[in-house]
Amino acid sequence: MSYVYSGLLLLVGLLGVNLVVSYQSKHIDPYFWTTLKYQLCVLPLYLIINMCIGYGVKIGYKATGSLSFTLIAAKGLEIFIALLMGLIFMKEIPSWRTWAGVALILIGFALVKNK
Repeated sequence: MSYVYSGLLLLVGLLGVNLVVSYQSKHIDPYFWTTLKYQLCVLPLYLIINMCIGYGVKIGYKATGSLSFTLIAAKGLEIFIALLMGLIFMKEIPSWRTWAGVALILIGFALVKNK
């Protein structure tokens, strides 16, 4: 059950941080004061996001016994979320090179897990 809690917390946290940053890059003017105002408005949201990621890693570490595995799994999840954000906000369709890179990451992930 710890795997599920860890995965859900990491999913919510990483999805949240990528949504906030992707929204900013697409819809917020790059001027300093506009960006500062946006960042101040989402500051409470960053607290929740950071807590989700922190507890997701902590629970994942307790469940797996390996911090390296937990962090690599979180990074792999974030890569898929980044692909999703590119699709949603920038209408970018991943090319075969992107999927080849993801395949290499998954192979590396399997090698780390089987170590």
